Amino acid sequence: MSTARRYLPSIAALTALEAVERLGTASAAAEALSLTQGAISRQLRALEDQLGVPLMIRERQRLRLTPAALDYVAEVRKALGILSSAALTLKTNPRGGSLNLAILPAFGMHWLAPRLADFAARHPEVSINLSTRLRPFDFATEPFDAAIHYGHRDWPGAEHLKLMEEEILAVGAPGLLPAPLTAPEEVLRLPLLQLQSRTGDWGRWLTHHGAPGHRPGGMLFDQFATMTQAAIHGLGLALLPVFLIERDLAEGRLIPAYGAPVKALGSYYLVWPGERPERGPLASFRAWAGTQARVTP
Repeated sequence: MSTARRYLPSIAALTALEAVERLGTASAAAEALSLTQGAISRQLRALEDQLGVPLMIRERQRLRLTPAALDYVAEVRKALGILSSAALTLKTNPRGGSLNLAILPAFGMHWLAPRLADFAARHPEVSINLSTRLRPFDFATEPFDAAIHYGHRDWPGAEHLKLMEEEILAVGAPGLLPAPLTAPEEVLRLPLLQLQSRTGDWGRWLTHHGAPGHRPGGMLFDQFATMTQAAIHGLGLALLPVFLIERDLAEGRLIPAYGAPVKALGSYYLVWPGERPERGPLASFRAWAGTQARVTP
């Protein structure tokens, strides 16, 4: 028997201990649990034998918990509460539950958030909890059921569902760009903005447009949102995903600097642990996300 199993008492024994501490006597605990007093005593002795430490101080007809047992039963009560709450949640919502999803801020705001009302209408039994994570993490150490990942199908130990490819466009504020540039190399004469995690994008963009051999630097940002605002306020040219700036382009806050959108190196994926048993909320969200991915322009 593993160490964990060895020190994992039965629910009946823990319930008996909690009832004795709460009610003060074995007879009161027996009445509350619809057991005999002898059954309560046997559960307590079995628990002491399993743990290898005394839990009760027996004084004539009365039982008192040892100081260590009082600390132990406080933790037991919390655990029993968690189990009871989980059972109640399952009973009241057998097809649903919660889904803890790690998202990328820009993708979550511009792609996922506008679509979540549709998911909620189709799956009212599922509650989605969103939390921002900018970099990949270990599912074993983070409390997430799934995550939105940008890059390739390379998350270790995870399954992948492709949601959307990404295209980037060189843009700037009208005040910085009175007119579109006439050659790609002209971007080198202007201040450039770039994402910390994608410092090679300007070099790849120049190569795509027939001007290889450059790897320009520029002001660094850790998120698209702040880089977009910097571009809008004329701090420099930025390579931004088209789906993030459609409104800014339509309303004239940003204008294309040169050329058409360029396909980015990565795509957006829904990823989830490959070894975990499948839960209903994740299965529902994955199926829904697959339909959304098929209708994404």
